[in-house]
Amino acid sequence: MVRAGLTPERLTRAGAELADEVGFDAVTVSELARRFDVKVASLYSHLKNSHDLRTRIALFALEELADRVSAAVAGRAGRDALAAFADAYRDYAREHPGRYDAARLRLDPETAAASAGVRHARMMRAVLRGYDLAEPDQTHAVRLLGSVFHGYVSLELAGGFSHTGVDPQESWAWTLDWLDTLLRGRATS
Repeated sequence: MVRAGLTPERLTRAGAELADEVGFDAVTVSELARRFDVKVASLYSHLKNSHDLRTRIALFALEELADRVSAAVAGRAGRDALAAFADAYRDYAREHPGRYDAARLRLDPETAAASAGVRHARMMRAVLRGYDLAEPDQTHAVRLLGSVFHGYVSLELAGGFSHTGVDPQESWAWTLDWLDTLLRGRATS
């Protein structure tokens, strides 16, 4: 018998909330079953296995992040768009650390191609259009920005900036200024 009210969507959302509380690596079907006070077997009518749950959480997080970035960059260009994109990304990671980790889950190619990750990448390329970068510079810039944003956020979430007297927000703004300067310097004439 299927427990009333349990759906794949509800389980995914609960799994995402659990990831933020305990960390994405600690999310399991067993832990989710405890949250709903049901037997693990009753969740298997909605989920294939733990990998399916983790993939659903990753897709949910990618969708949330893409929605947030889309709203942030709408109507912006140049450094303003770059900062809006970066701030939305950083804020999401800080507010939802487990979901942020989930968004980094390696997806199989077919699932990745159908995910909001593609929309996210398109938005980053749209931001870069404001810098008039030709290929392959645009691809290099996508990789650079992704690396800098992820690296900064990961270090910050791990407490890597707590030992200095410099405000991490000040360093973030400094980093975005330098990225903007670098990208403007690489623009084609």
